[in-house]
Amino acid sequence: MFRQTKAGALSLAALVLLSSGAPAPAVPPATTSAPVTAAGASASTKTSARPRAATPVAGWHIQSSSVATAGGDVISRPDFNPAGWYRVSRRSTVMAGLIQNGRYPADLFYSTNLQRVDRAPFQVPWWYRETIVVAGESQHATLRLDGITSRADVWLNGVQVATAATVAGSHSATEVDVSRVLRAGANGLAIKVQPADANRDFTIGWIDWNPYPPDNNMGIWQDVTLQRTGPIALSGPRVVTKPTPDRRGADIAVKVDVANHATTPVTATVAGAIGDVRFSRAVPLAAGERRTVAFTPADTPQLRFAQVELWWPVGLGEQHLYDLDLTGLAGGQVSDTAATTFGVRDIVSAVDSRGYRHFTVNGKPLLLRGGGWASDMFLRFDARRLDDQLRLTVDLGLNMIRLEGKLEHDELYALADRYGIVLLPGWECCDKWEKYSGWKDADYRISAASMYATATRLRNHPSVVAFLVGSDFAPPTRAENGYLDALKRAEWPNPIVSSASRQSSPSLGSSGMKMDGPYDWVPPNYWYDTRLGAAYGFASELSAGPSVPELDSLRAMMTPAELDRLWREPDAKHYHAAKPGSQFESLRIYNRALAARYGSPTGLEDYVRKAQLANYEAIRAQFEAYGGRRDAIGATRTTGLVYWMLNNAWPSLTWHLYDHSLAADAGFYAARKANGAYHVQYAYHDRSVAVVNNGPAPRSSLTVTATVYDLAGTEKFSRTVTGVTVPALGTTRPLTLPAFSDGTHLVKLTTSAGGVETDRNVYWLPARSDELNWDGSTWYHTPVTRYADLTRLTGLARTTVTAAASSRRDSDRTTTTVTLTHSGGGKAPAFFVAATLRRADGKPVLPATWSDNYVTLWPGESITISTTYRTADAGQGAPSVEVAGVNVDRVSVPARR
Repeated sequence: MFRQTKAGALSLAALVLLSSGAPAPAVPPATTSAPVTAAGASASTKTSARPRAATPVAGWHIQSSSVATAGGDVISRPDFNPAGWYRVSRRSTVMAGLIQNGRYPADLFYSTNLQRVDRAPFQVPWWYRETIVVAGESQHATLRLDGITSRADVWLNGVQVATAATVAGSHSATEVDVSRVLRAGANGLAIKVQPADANRDFTIGWIDWNPYPPDNNMGIWQDVTLQRTGPIALSGPRVVTKPTPDRRGADIAVKVDVANHATTPVTATVAGAIGDVRFSRAVPLAAGERRTVAFTPADTPQLRFAQVELWWPVGLGEQHLYDLDLTGLAGGQVSDTAATTFGVRDIVSAVDSRGYRHFTVNGKPLLLRGGGWASDMFLRFDARRLDDQLRLTVDLGLNMIRLEGKLEHDELYALADRYGIVLLPGWECCDKWEKYSGWKDADYRISAASMYATATRLRNHPSVVAFLVGSDFAPPTRAENGYLDALKRAEWPNPIVSSASRQSSPSLGSSGMKMDGPYDWVPPNYWYDTRLGAAYGFASELSAGPSVPELDSLRAMMTPAELDRLWREPDAKHYHAAKPGSQFESLRIYNRALAARYGSPTGLEDYVRKAQLANYEAIRAQFEAYGGRRDAIGATRTTGLVYWMLNNAWPSLTWHLYDHSLAADAGFYAARKANGAYHVQYAYHDRSVAVVNNGPAPRSSLTVTATVYDLAGTEKFSRTVTGVTVPALGTTRPLTLPAFSDGTHLVKLTTSAGGVETDRNVYWLPARSDELNWDGSTWYHTPVTRYADLTRLTGLARTTVTAAASSRRDSDRTTTTVTLTHSGGGKAPAFFVAATLRRADGKPVLPATWSDNYVTLWPGESITISTTYRTADAGQGAPSVEVAGVNVDRVSVPARR
């Protein structure tokens, strides 16, 4: 995968993820014996796959213990017949497996279908069973269980090899020596999974994000792997990189755990390769001995590289990755292999004098701009969907994802490495994980084991830059010590943070983060204050709450009666808003603001249109405020924000930047606009216009223009500033707008270079801003005492936009380009015009995001936007582009190829 270009210099040829863009795997056959190849393939001239000694169990048969009443000694016999059991994939909760087998309605996420699922079947244990065919005898065999929710007993060939006392916790990997039980030929493996409870067990919980799955995610959600080796076994390959001060070269240290499973001493040879660089060492091992073998530049000079290619977060540079391959030999024969992928980078995190946590990567200050991650509610693995979601994250201009307890499958980390998305994993709040007062001795053991297993799984990924051992609360001393001891044993190379809130701990000190909300609607000017969640410091989770999607998504998840309540009854509770019983179950705060600011909705379409306006201005302002203050001094300095949330576990009205169908509504484009590589923006608190540079190089010779119009289209103010320079990762404020007190105005901001427009941003501003009652704030909301009046926007004069679209196919993807032209008479702008790509059957093409959307054009103006998508997702027949705006009637044009 890598070639050595010259002495001491390594370069990345390519990383091609095998699962990227591939459909979800089919249901596997009943038995498996084929070895597993590497998860990556080379794009260079040499395309050999790296061998792996570990084989994941390819799939399972599952059945309720109320139906399968035999014991594990019987069910695990090789000749046991699981007739009538359900066939499921290799990673499958019980609920996911039953859905896969058609036991529930085709659309379990529609309306309240999920609520009607009987939970009684999940109050008893469930069996997972598989026959594993092994070719030849094994000198040593280890069964590894990487993630079971939440406890399980394990049998192999009629022998119990592990109990629920040791196989406990969703993240607590367990290794079992099965050398004496495994046999050549067919082997029966049976796992009895116990019912899960988020308040009792260390599970994967859902807090108030959405309803809990009926099975509480009980089942095997990570791989169960059989590793067969000779007398020498390798495990835990790890790499620590230390770039030189000029960051042109690096020292690379390699470690691996080596075990001798023979009954006699063995002199093993451990050989390694990073590209064309080779190294090896003879290692004498006593019978049964296990030790760590380390290769450092001090004893292995070839690991001191004069030139390397660094791994950078997206937007700051390329994501260069290296492969480490290790081989353990005994008597000159290969006994085991191990491999890992890594990046060369250095991460520094500290808390500054203001108490704000900040990160630097390779010496560059990094404003972390991200969102909170939600796994699929049933923890289903879909390689293509996962890749689509990380592509959307990059498309949003984000550089980070926070994983609060949803620590996902390994593929997410590999994709984040590839795309340059920084990851902040950590434990979750609100259930067993933070109900410390009820912990018993066994809980401390499980939590520490979970930390060790997770750290060893994540430590080599350059995308992972820290671990948060607490969420809403820092763990108490005993729990924290268990975490820290586990991290030390795992040789965790990255920063450790006490919590995502303001809490500190004796060992770790200040978290440097804040969790002050809001989680419900606030107006755009909220973010420009210096209190609570406003733009200062590092905010670990905050947003303006509800994110009402567009009509296609709404109709796919709610009945007509439910949709009617959505706009007619502002205080109504909605099953698709939050966990039942949560204060976010109602959109009351959001709906009242929507009616007060934009006018009472006259129907569903009017409600959704106004919701998109509200979503756009609130989300854009949040990211802009944090981005615009990145290089500020003192109390207004910003170092990071986590938008709550990036995505949803199921179709939701709340907390997302793209919805569960992967559709991008106005909020998506608002975030995308605010997080552009460089971006011109307006500050609500002082009317200043700033140009923000999110890139690693300065920009110069820019022209910045600000124009203000009334709603009739009359120009009220215009100013152009030339020769504007913006420093790298910095901000310049070239002008300030005057105050206007005579109604709503539209503000168009543009930047250009060499006469070509490079950024464009349009605001709708009231004569008087919203007024907030800061003293009345709660943990999730700051109330508004007077709303801004934007109701005149809905009275804009009607006008016309024409569209011309064309499509070009390249391999399995198609790009559709559309030019929008304001062709109506008069002076009124075409306001908030959105383009939607539709299939011949009328359904939207998903995922398909545009280079820009929800745009505003003045008479005679044209804007060209484009979208690229998988050709197959457009279905049969030619797609079309639908265009509509606040004062523009809906039109549709064919997207001809």
